Amino acid sequence: MSAIAGFYNLNKEPIAIENCISMMQSLSKFPADAIQTMYKGDIFLGCHSQWITPESVGEPLPYYDFERQLAITADAIIDNREELFDKLDIKSDKRKNMPDSQLILLAYHKWGENTPKYLIGDFAFIIWDEKSEVLFGARDFSGSRTLYYYHDSNHFAFCSIIEPLLTLPFIKKQLNEEWLAEYLVVPGMIDAVNSEISPYKGIKQIPPSHSILIDRQRIRTIRYSNLASIEPLKFKTDEEYIDAFQEVFQKAVNARLRTYRKNGAQLSGGLDSGAVVSFAVKELKKENKELLTFSYVPPSDFTAFKSSRHICNERPYIKMTVNHVGGIKDHYLNFDGRDSFTEIDDFMEIMEMPYKFFENSFWLKGMFEKAYQEGVGVLLSGDRGNFTISWGFALDYYALLLKKFKWYSLISELNKYSKLTEGPRLGNLPYIARLGFPIIDKLFPQKNMYQLPKIINPNFAEKTKVFQKLKSYGMDQSGWYPNLNIFEERRKQFEDVFQWNAGNTLSSKLSLRYSLWKRDPTNDLRVVRFCLAVPEEQYVQNGYERVLVRKATKNYLPDSIRLNQRSRGIQGVDWVHRMAPHWDSYKEELLSNMNDKYVLEFLNGDLLKKAFTKVERGPILTNSIDPESKILMRSIIISRFIKKFI
Repeated sequence: MSAIAGFYNLNKEPIAIENCISMMQSLSKFPADAIQTMYKGDIFLGCHSQWITPESVGEPLPYYDFERQLAITADAIIDNREELFDKLDIKSDKRKNMPDSQLILLAYHKWGENTPKYLIGDFAFIIWDEKSEVLFGARDFSGSRTLYYYHDSNHFAFCSIIEPLLTLPFIKKQLNEEWLAEYLVVPGMIDAVNSEISPYKGIKQIPPSHSILIDRQRIRTIRYSNLASIEPLKFKTDEEYIDAFQEVFQKAVNARLRTYRKNGAQLSGGLDSGAVVSFAVKELKKENKELLTFSYVPPSDFTAFKSSRHICNERPYIKMTVNHVGGIKDHYLNFDGRDSFTEIDDFMEIMEMPYKFFENSFWLKGMFEKAYQEGVGVLLSGDRGNFTISWGFALDYYALLLKKFKWYSLISELNKYSKLTEGPRLGNLPYIARLGFPIIDKLFPQKNMYQLPKIINPNFAEKTKVFQKLKSYGMDQSGWYPNLNIFEERRKQFEDVFQWNAGNTLSSKLSLRYSLWKRDPTNDLRVVRFCLAVPEEQYVQNGYERVLVRKATKNYLPDSIRLNQRSRGIQGVDWVHRMAPHWDSYKEELLSNMNDKYVLEFLNGDLLKKAFTKVERGPILTNSIDPESKILMRSIIISRFIKKFI
C-alpha cells in the first residue's frame, strides 16, 4: 500500500533535511496517490502512499496521534479488523473509515511490543513512541512486505527498498560477501539462510515474524511468532473438517478482496488458485462484481514436451474452471516476444538483488503489468497452497502407514491410488520403503543419485566459511537439512523464516512498481494454523492425495479439475525456446564471464566451462529442464549484479 522511509538520529542531532529529501526522491519512480513526510527534531518519517483499500483513500501517513504522542508510517493491510475493533473497544461509528495504520497505532498503545502477535495481514510498519523516545516496528509473519534498515552509533535509517538508503552519505555501496556465499550454495529459490542480511554490506532487513526496537542505547530484533507447535484438531467426522475449513478459508479470501479498485487473481489449471478464485467469486457475486483472472500460457509457436503427467499449456483446464465458476473475466497471456534473458536488468532493478526464478520472471512481472493496466487493486494467488490447503502427498503418507505396520490400510490405499494414477499396484512399494526407513538408503544407496552442481568458487566458499555456517544452521554441504522427510520439510517451512524471503521480496517490490497488492489467502495466518492442526489422515484418503481441498471445493470447481490426479501443470519450460533469437548474445556473455577474473573470484569456472558445452549446441528444448543449463543462466544474473560493485 505504501513505500515507507524514516530516519532517527541516535545522537539527538537535528535531522539533515537533504538526507530525507534524497530518500524520498528515490521513491519517485513508483506511482503514488500521496507523498507525505513528518519532521520532528531528530526524527523523520515518510510515506509514498498507494491507495488500495477504501479506508486508505486520503489516509494521512505518516500519522501523528497528539493524544497518545505516537506517530506511525506503515505499509500494511490488516485482515482481522473486526476482531481488533472488538478487543480495542473501538466505537462502531469509527470503524468503517478507520485506516489500518491508525488501527495498528491503537493496538500498540494497548499492547506495546506484543502488538504484532494480534495482527493478521500483510504489514511492515515503524512507530515513533515520543514519550519513551523509541522506535518500534515489525514485519508480518511471512514477510509479505519488505523493510530494510541501516544503523551505526549515530544513525538509524529504514526504508521499504534498499536504493534510498544508498543515497545517504554515510552508507557505502559494498557487496555483502556473506549474503552472496549463502545465495550461491543454498538450493531452490531461497536467497540466504541468514534472513537478517541483505546483498549490501551494512544494510539489514527485519526478518519475517520479527519486531524491532530502537532506542538511543541499543537495537534489538525479537521473534514474535512461531508456528512450530500447533494443537491438533479433533473433529468427529470428515464433514466437520470440511465445514471448518470452508469457514476459515472463506474468511481469509473475503478479507483479501478489500479494495476500492477491481479484484484480480492469478489462475492456473490446478487446485490452489482454482480454490481461491471459486471462493472469491462466491463473495463477489453478492455485490454483482466480476473477478478478473490472469493466466500464463506458452507462446503461440511453442511445441510442448510430450508428457502424460505434465501439461505445459493449461488453458483448456483453466477454461473449465472459468466456465464452471462464472462471474470471471479471463485473460490468457502468452507474452510473445518476451524472455528471461533480455529482461534481466529490469527485473534485477526491481528486485535490487540477483534472483533464481528466471524461468518465470518475465511473466510474473508481465502479469502485474497487465493487472495494473486493467485497474486491479488486489491480485489474489494461491502460492502457499502446497503447504496449507492442498497439503497431502500420498506416497509419503503411505510410508507412515508402513512404519506403523498398518498393512491392510496400506494395501487398500495402494490399490485405489494405482487406479487413479494408472500406475502399478505395488510398484511404488520399494520407494515407499525408502521413505519410511531412511536407513535403507544408507545400507543400499541408489546408483547414479544426482548431486546439484556447486556454482560457488571453492576458494570463495573457504574464504567466507559458508559451509561451516551452514553446519551451524544444521545443514550439510548440499545447502539443506540432511535426511528430512516430507513432514519435517513442511514443519521447516513454517519454522525457518528465511524460506519466506525470496518470494515475498518479489511480490512486495512488484507491488510498489505497479501499485497493486498480490494477496494470498492460502498464506493467511488463520488458514496456516488450521491446516497445520488438521490430522494427516484428512489429507490422504481412498487413493487421493490433497483430499481436504478436493472435498472442500465440491460444487465450487468442476470435477475434471477437482479430482484430477493424473496430470499437473508445469510452467517455465519454454524459457530456452523464448531465448532462441538471443542465443548468440547469451553465449557471448557466458564466454565473457568465464574469462572475467572478478566474476571467477565468486563462481566456479570449471563448472561453467563444463556446462557451456550444452548451450554450444544451440537452444535445445531439453536444456530448459537441465540443471547445468539453469546454472549458466543463474551465473549471468549473478555476474551482472556483482559487476555493479567494481
